[in-house]
Amino acid sequence: MNTLPNVQPRKDSDQTAKNSTTKTGMANPAWEKPVFFPEWRDFLMLEPFDDQQKAQYIRAIATFFTHCKAVRKLSSMGVAKAYLEAGYVQGKCSRLDRDALRWFFVTYRKEFGDQGPFRQSVSPQQRRPIPEGTPDWEAKMISAIRIRGFLWNTEQIYRGCLRRFAEAIKPMTPDQAGVEEVRQHLTDLVVQRQISSSSQKQALNALVFFFREALKRELGDIGDFQRAKRKHPRIPVVLSREELNRLFAALQGTWRLMAELQYGSGVRITELLELRVQSLDLARGRLLVRGGKGDKDRATVLPQKLVSPLHAHLGRLRELFAQDRADNVPGVWLPLNVERKYRNAGVQWQWQWVFPMASLSRDRQAGIVRRHHVLDGTFQRIIKTTAEKAGIDKRVTPHVLRHCFATHMLESGVDLRALQDLLGHANVETTEIYTHVTARPGLGARSPLDLLDPGPGLAAAVGGDRT
Repeated sequence: MNTLPNVQPRKDSDQTAKNSTTKTGMANPAWEKPVFFPEWRDFLMLEPFDDQQKAQYIRAIATFFTHCKAVRKLSSMGVAKAYLEAGYVQGKCSRLDRDALRWFFVTYRKEFGDQGPFRQSVSPQQRRPIPEGTPDWEAKMISAIRIRGFLWNTEQIYRGCLRRFAEAIKPMTPDQAGVEEVRQHLTDLVVQRQISSSSQKQALNALVFFFREALKRELGDIGDFQRAKRKHPRIPVVLSREELNRLFAALQGTWRLMAELQYGSGVRITELLELRVQSLDLARGRLLVRGGKGDKDRATVLPQKLVSPLHAHLGRLRELFAQDRADNVPGVWLPLNVERKYRNAGVQWQWQWVFPMASLSRDRQAGIVRRHHVLDGTFQRIIKTTAEKAGIDKRVTPHVLRHCFATHMLESGVDLRALQDLLGHANVETTEIYTHVTARPGLGARSPLDLLDPGPGLAAAVGGDRT
């Protein structure tokens, strides 16, 4: 449950971990330092490992985190050493676990050095320097991306596409490649890996950007290559009102408030998590979405039932905000143009996250520790597991709540054009998909079977013996 922590002054621990090296038996102070590395999955996805090895590393590292939670200790090299030694004796750990944890701590040290988990010396307006040992061609790509102010996720996606291209053309490097290698790679992605049309387009955009912006070289006409077939829109999953009640009843605290707000306003998961205090217009019953998909602003409905719970929630956030200011915690993340124009906005109340994390975490762009909003993966996992416990026999994700909003609004008589504005769809054709999942598809037409007189043998056929 994502409850806000009790606001109390921090106390330094009086206990010192007694970790010793295997070779000398001497205490190693560096092993005592806790490691805060929430973005380790993103870095793992960039490694040139196959999918099986990545999955094994994820399981091994996640199991270690579960152990840390069970023993109530922060992850550190010392805790990992004791965990592996006990696991070897009990037969629970293998060489794979050792390799996964070694990758975890080595990657952390490469990215953050010896500055410790609470390095605050980096200005919020600066991005972390490019790690040492990064290939020259990838460093050029990173520099070009950051000069243009792309989002962190975009940087990771483009770097991943470029690394896969580099792996495919070995021993050649991407800066030595040309149009022939790009054409063959795009074809192989479809033929061998069977990626989707959107993923192939993403890879194409990344490579064109690399040649044009990083290498300052036009790729030219790529010519014909195997294109992935574009899939037709799928009918979305929609829950009934009874299923929604069961889901909300199984949720508690802030998680329930988040789920009800997403269903009640129809926002996307990223729009929900990135809500600021000033996004809530409680007096007028509106929810303001700033910089949504396509960097567009819009207003949508705010359920009256949630006005009182949101007031109470903001009251608790006030206490957390005051404690962060007393502890001199850096301000929340802001878009670069906002941060340049309003330098102190990150420490002002109206810019704070509506759904912050209970603990501080490292900013992936600037490298400083600040308070971030709830991670999308955390919320997705909560909704998925809660739906299973509630006995809902459908694949439920946070985005399903948005589908439910759209479908139930149509069923209640809202105009399709008005619904398009509430959802923030660029084209009304995207909104029309919900007409196929309303309670009465086909403009209320009844099935011909329902028009037949029930025969005397119907009940017997249902309850009789099966042959």
